[in-house]
Order: sequence, then C-alpha cells, then structure tokens
Amino acid sequence: MMRLQAKSLGENPQDWFWPFWLALPLYPYYKRRTICREVVKDTIWTFDQLHGILYAIVPIRMTVIKLDAGGLLVYAPVAATSECIKLVKDLVARHGEVKYIILPTSSGLEHKVFVGPFARCFPQAQVFIAPHQWSFPWNMPLSWLGFPQKRTQILPEDSSQAPFGDELDYAILDINLGGGAFVEVAMLHKRSRTLLVTDTVLSIPEDPPAISQLDPYPLLFHAREHAQQTIVDNPTNRRQGWQRICLFAIYFRPSTLQITGLWQMFRDAMQAPDHSHKAYFGLFPFRWQENWQHSFNALRGHGRPFVAPILQSLILPQDPNQVINWANRVAKWDFQQIIACHFDAPFAASPDEFRQSFAFLENNSSRMNLQPLLETDMRFIKELESNLVQRGIATPAKNRI
Repeated sequence: MMRLQAKSLGENPQDWFWPFWLALPLYPYYKRRTICREVVKDTIWTFDQLHGILYAIVPIRMTVIKLDAGGLLVYAPVAATSECIKLVKDLVARHGEVKYIILPTSSGLEHKVFVGPFARCFPQAQVFIAPHQWSFPWNMPLSWLGFPQKRTQILPEDSSQAPFGDELDYAILDINLGGGAFVEVAMLHKRSRTLLVTDTVLSIPEDPPAISQLDPYPLLFHAREHAQQTIVDNPTNRRQGWQRICLFAIYFRPSTLQITGLWQMFRDAMQAPDHSHKAYFGLFPFRWQENWQHSFNALRGHGRPFVAPILQSLILPQDPNQVINWANRVAKWDFQQIIACHFDAPFAASPDEFRQSFAFLENNSSRMNLQPLLETDMRFIKELESNLVQRGIATPAKNRI
C-alpha cells in the first residue's frame, strides 16, 4: 500500500458547485469540494467529499480502480462537480475510460443520489447496481431516479458472471426490511488485496481527514465548550472538534453530551461573540462532560473495524444468519486493507478482524470483539430502536445465533 499527497484543483468555487443538492439537502449543500488520493500506486484512488448536518460532517467516498484489462471501475460515486470530474478525467487520460460504475447499496440515499449525474458524465460506462433498489415515499422506475435506462443493470448474483469478475470478487448482503431492503455489496480487488465496503464496517481516525481541513470551521465550531467561547484555529482544536463530530455522527447523542434547555440556549446565544448565519446566530446548545475523550477512545478502539450502532441495533439483527453467512464469505478472501465509504480509508484490517466486527450477532461466540462500544453511549440508539418498534415503524430484532 502507498499513500501519496492528496490532490484537489485549487480555490475556484465554481468547480465545487453541485446543482442537485436539493435532492438530498445536506451540508455543504451546493458547494462540495473533492480531494483525490492515490492509495495503491497506479491502481486505486479515493475521492473524498463531505456531508452531514449541523456541522457534524464526515467524509463520503468514491473509489476508482484501474483494471488490468484496461479502463477504470468506479465504486460508489460522489457528487459530479466540475472539480470531481476533472480529477477523474486526469485518471482517464492516463489509464483509460471509465468502463464500469457500481452502486453498491440499495438503501444508502447518500450514495444513490449521485449515480445518475455521474454516469451522464461518462456515457460509455456500464452501470451496475445492487439488487432490490427502492425509493421513498413511492417506488419509482430507476430511469425516473436518474439512472441511464439503456446502460443500467443489476449486478449478477455470481460475481464470475460480471465483466470485471476476473479481477474483482464481490458478495451481496441483502436483508428484507419489509418496506424496502438493506443491501450492501462488498468487493475485493484481488491483486491489491483491498476490500471495498459501503456502510457495514468502518474505522475512526484520531485526526481529522484532509477533506475536513480544507475548511476547518465545522471542526472548530464543535471544539468549543460553550457558546461564549471564541473560535480559535489550531491543531488541538481541529482534533478535538473532529473527535466530537465522530461521537455525534456515530451515536447521535452520546452519553457524555448534554443538551441545554431552550432558555439557556438562547441566553447563551445572546452572549456569543459571533451572531452570523455561519455561526448559527450564536446558538450552541452543547455541553461535553469531562470524560468525553474516554467515549471517543472506546469508539475508535485503536482504529479497529466495527459496525456502526444504528446497523447493530436496527438493521443487521433483522437477519443475523444471512449477515453471518455473508461475513464468513468475505472473511475467506485474502485482503490486508479496507476502503469504506465513510470515515477512515484505507485502514489495515485482516479477514479475521473484519469477521470479529459482527460478533455482536452471536451468543457465546469464540470471536468476541475485544473492544466493544460502550453501552452507555449506545443507550440513545437502543431507546430509538424501542420507540420505532413500539410504533410499528421497525420490527423487533431476531434472536442472536
């Protein structure tokens, strides 16, 4: 594995413009910067952008692979801004056309919404999508969702039947949720021993990724202790803000976070040094307990792969047998690193470490996760799960294996 310097195209805001931001109105809305990083020399590149809410923003990632047979394969496209497309076309000029575009999920709207616009920028590419695509509140034809009708097809169940099957293997996790499906396609690039995943496993870096440091304001916003504190840019505050953003993004409401009441929030806002729109008019209703760093360290677990709590509680327990069978299949592959669509990438991980990430679905498992997430931090998501089940929105989890 080889890491090279991240590459962007400079400071022209017109290159960052994303005209379809209203289809999924997440920060940074209509301005999305892109960083390209070569992670396997002359073979694999990642393209990072940002998304989130209330400045709790994390990377969203596309991966591009050079095929030995010629051309490029794109896994999980991101927003097709001018900057992003120019960076991809730099690779096209050196390594050949984009031949295949992969949508590796059926439920991840934050990935699905980018496929159509990206595919239109590369009209010669074939689009392969995960099975059981669905939309809300109505299921609509794929062409209505922007997918090119004549170039879009479902991934064959048998990866050897795919035109790129000699170089990449894949395994499809497909869980029926009633109103839709949770589908994820894990893909192995055999030659580089690299596993690509979308949402099922991830790893948390200790320091903020490069894409979040192009504009550090969200990091510094969340590094503060209270609304009256002035924003100061330094490496310590950037790291502190990033680590708190991770706790927000993973747990929604971690145990070490307190939310002030409305009266206190508005009173604090009146005393804030910045009342601009950028600073949310001085509103900052967050108070972190002194032990918040302990929560982050437990979450990070020295960078080990893990399954996000929302999947642990609400999604994967809907079909534990299928998940374990899928994880067992992936764990038979020979890989040494994982590229996930969020947070850190690539991160070193063995097949056994990947398999251990799913031990929460098993009783008395010999593959116990040695660094579990804190139960106190999981409490809010557990309560959310219970409320959704009581209202009939979600179904109860099935028994562990």
